[in-house]
Amino acid sequence: METALVVGTGLIGTSVALALREKGVAVHLSDVDAHAVRLARELGAGQEWTGQAVDLALIAVPPHVVGERLAELQRRGAARAYTDVASVKVDPIADARRIGTDLTSYVPGHPLAGRERSGPAAARADLFLGRPWALCPGPETDADAVRRARELVAMCGANAVTMGAGEHDAAVALVSHAPHVAASAVAASLEGGDGVALDLAGQGLRDVTRIAAGDPLLWRMILAGNALQVAGVLDGIAADLAAAASALRTGDLDDVTDLLRRGVDGHGRIPGKHGGPARDYAVVQVVLRDRPGELARLFNAAGLAEVNVEDVRLEHSTGLPVGVAEMSVRPEDTDRLAEALRFHGWHVPPVPDGPRRTLGMVTN
Repeated sequence: METALVVGTGLIGTSVALALREKGVAVHLSDVDAHAVRLARELGAGQEWTGQAVDLALIAVPPHVVGERLAELQRRGAARAYTDVASVKVDPIADARRIGTDLTSYVPGHPLAGRERSGPAAARADLFLGRPWALCPGPETDADAVRRARELVAMCGANAVTMGAGEHDAAVALVSHAPHVAASAVAASLEGGDGVALDLAGQGLRDVTRIAAGDPLLWRMILAGNALQVAGVLDGIAADLAAAASALRTGDLDDVTDLLRRGVDGHGRIPGKHGGPARDYAVVQVVLRDRPGELARLFNAAGLAEVNVEDVRLEHSTGLPVGVAEMSVRPEDTDRLAEALRFHGWHVPPVPDGPRRTLGMVTN
């Protein structure tokens, strides 16, 4: 791929453009919002499109207008192949078919990546690294169009997953759309909380509600395009919550215990790093002073010890100039990391034995 057109310079479109630019692709940008195009261009995502034909056009617009944009671009002969990033697939494909677009050159797609922030300013070239990217070609889709779409996915560092449109919509209802609504319901319950209660909020609440900060109008459009599938998942969640509430009122906690156990089992089914099976990691907890370079020193110490930090979480202490960094590492790396941290000035308690070890609080 030498040239590409990105139609829609929001978070996803601009992130794709930035990823392609890093691969040397000449990227052209188009959006009904001139300010968004200008900002994406200033971020280095490409140049404004002036009508030239390209190898592949990526349509990064809300689901209900994908068909219209596809038809418009095809009338202008904009590209050899087309794909989109809408988070639902059945309705956009039906719209495209009804409008009379050329479905042979269209590969419906959806990268399973995003952030709670939106707009080109939130874009990142590495947004898709290691993430699944669904491709839903139909029986009429040309093999060359599929090849070009797969090349795009590879250039963005994502993993292409080929599936049917209906299968895709059912899957994202379970793993993305319904969880967003559930997180929003939890966050909405905080509106009536007083300041004292919210001062007690910890990392668990932040984890549960993080995605609730997404754009409500965008999510309304997403949910509208997958309404029945999402409603079915929410019915199941609501039934579990209602049963738990009833059990709590009566004092018979068997149903609650069952829900908690099923929650552990369900969490264990979430794929781990790079899409592989979930792994158990040791967690190193480090108290960090609120001063410049503290986190950099911590990672530098881990790097010098040749320990890969698989994940890191930060939790800030309310009213105190300190926070806790939780570094997840392979259990076999904990001794080496502990020695490195001691060498660089952190106090590390003895490392307990066992296949899943957790270091105690590490202070500096």
